[in-house]
Amino acid sequence: MIKFAVILIYLFAIFLISILFKKFNKNKKEIIRKIIHIGIGPLLPIAQYLRIDQTSVLIFTGIVSLIVLINYFVRLFPTIEDVERKSYGTLFYCLSLFILIALFWDKDPYALITGFFIMTFGDGLAGLIGKNFNSKSWIFFQQEKSLFGTMTMFLTSLIVVFSIGYTQQNSLNLNYFTIAIFATLFEQFSVLGIDNFIVPISSALFFNFFITS
Repeated sequence: MIKFAVILIYLFAIFLISILFKKFNKNKKEIIRKIIHIGIGPLLPIAQYLRIDQTSVLIFTGIVSLIVLINYFVRLFPTIEDVERKSYGTLFYCLSLFILIALFWDKDPYALITGFFIMTFGDGLAGLIGKNFNSKSWIFFQQEKSLFGTMTMFLTSLIVVFSIGYTQQNSLNLNYFTIAIFATLFEQFSVLGIDNFIVPISSALFFNFFITS
């Protein structure tokens, strides 16, 4: 019970920060959403550290996914989806997390955290940098992508893979670059927020195949 209390307190803190930010920055809706997107990242290692069992985490994630799905219709928590474009990114975010936990919670937690961190930090920071700093941009599947955002995605993904991979292997591996490159390529497919599904799943699978195996 105490373990889940820690998780709930952390989630409450993230949402409180986003609400306070929204109060003073009402026109920066995308940043508010990214605060939640990035802020939830540390939840997985916290849950792993607390040794919460896989079944409990899956049930918790499933409930959150259901709430997110209902939120698309009822808007119980408008802050989560308060963006101008049509996107199911938050739902894909939750579904990818559910699948990652099912596949790797006990089998390969390094791959699990790698995939999730690339999504939360890599994709999250890429969105922030890309929208707030002018650089060369292009349209891909009706979604605008920028040079700075793409570079941020690659560098952040590489840092995540290198940090976690080196912690596991205590050695350098050229496949760190392979995983970061593929994560960056898949992030380009962001129509309706689908990148929140394909980026973490593919990154975790690649890490498991190239690094862990």
